Amino acid sequence: MEIQGSNAIFVGGASGMCRATATEFSKKGGKLAILDLEQSEGAAVAKELGGTFYPCNVMDDDGMVDVMGSAVADLGELHFMVNTAGGGVAQRTVKRDGTRHSLADFRRIINLNLIASFNINSIAAEHMAKNEPNDGGERGVMLNTASIAAFEGQIGQVAYSAAKAGIAGMTLTMARDLGTLGIRCMTIAPSLFDTGLTAGIPDEGALQLTKDAAFPRRMGQPHEFATMAIAIFECPMMNGSTIRVDGGQRFAPR
Repeated sequence: MEIQGSNAIFVGGASGMCRATATEFSKKGGKLAILDLEQSEGAAVAKELGGTFYPCNVMDDDGMVDVMGSAVADLGELHFMVNTAGGGVAQRTVKRDGTRHSLADFRRIINLNLIASFNINSIAAEHMAKNEPNDGGERGVMLNTASIAAFEGQIGQVAYSAAKAGIAGMTLTMARDLGTLGIRCMTIAPSLFDTGLTAGIPDEGALQLTKDAAFPRRMGQPHEFATMAIAIFECPMMNGSTIRVDGGQRFAPR
């Protein structure tokens, strides 16, 4: 896929890894829409990148149909969808006080990460399926975000790990579902990145958190996620896989 002349939706694009990817996409001539929470910096980011902003709540299933429909209508077509929206909660299956993990919290994390991702992808794919294919038969690319916690979740990450493992698990099947339409589906599983809750951690603290990495032993930077995301869009053979972007880190139990 060629970025010049392509259109993209960035869900979670107001900050962090998704913002960095939107920035690179815009630099290469792509047209974009930023989707994020109403109270986010999405409007400012969209203005900076020459795009449009659409406030949304990814856990509002029907609302996402409307918001993404509006974004695609304004863009004209949709060729790239990047989704980094998500979050977790710190609870053990059975806590130290003997009480078990809140089922409501577990369900909320699954909904926020996994159910919302599937919904966003299915909406995006429905729009992409209407595109005229390029010379290589491609109509679009969807990129999701898991975590290395999907493979070696730490103590207290059971809900988050389950949700992110679900995203990784659906990637190949979704790619197979959509292959006849010329739509690719990929997932990036990052380690700790300097975004969100981890932003601003002192160097000493960051070194402790990343001590198990091979190299570099530091948190990832948003532009490093963006580099991989753009490469995925541009390479037709990148399909159906979850790629770790982690400096060789494997999470210890805690």
